[in-house]
Amino acid sequence: MAGIANFQEYVDDFFGTSATFPTSADPATPWLAVDTSAAGTPTYVRNASSAVLTLASTSEVENVCLAHGDALSFDIDDIFTAEFRVKVSGCTSGTTISWGLASARNDDPSAMTALILFQMVGATSTTDVTCQTDDNVTDTAPVSAATSLSTTFKRFTIDLTNKSNVKFYIDGVRVCASTTFTMAGYTAGLQPFIQIQKTSSANTDSVTVDYVKIAAKRS
Repeated sequence: MAGIANFQEYVDDFFGTSATFPTSADPATPWLAVDTSAAGTPTYVRNASSAVLTLASTSEVENVCLAHGDALSFDIDDIFTAEFRVKVSGCTSGTTISWGLASARNDDPSAMTALILFQMVGATSTTDVTCQTDDNVTDTAPVSAATSLSTTFKRFTIDLTNKSNVKFYIDGVRVCASTTFTMAGYTAGLQPFIQIQKTSSANTDSVTVDYVKIAAKRS
């Protein structure tokens, strides 16, 4: 009978007292924050059983990322699904918010070697969610999920049971079904990835992640 001997599940519900995520290796957590601000003080905290990333009001380019410090521990060929419960407080023009699975991070998500992302681009739409993949061979540009996101949590799921046909779901409903997303050209590891960034503006948008769950084969 299938059970824990056959699969493993990584879950982070961000339990614990309010705290700022570390920016250098910390044995207490796999999560590392990257903060490119020069003058502002964006925040990246565990609060009320959620991870919350918030841009500062300083008018400058900022990029705040929460990931596993480029420890690519999840072999793409073992992953079944990845799930994120997410809400945002604004995605105004100049702000981009991305979440999903990725290889080593980059300030520009599209420059990463491999990615499977949900994304919001405020310059295009302040509420619309898109889906995209790139396996370093085939780059499938962002496709609208025809679904909006704001201050109410929604559940975002990536189905990797067939990496030649990656599927995206929002609150259990498949989105972008007419597009074939392939990760067939990538055979290495991935990490959970959450990033909010802005061009030179005073935007104070934020993204809140209630939990991250990744189910995979036990190798």
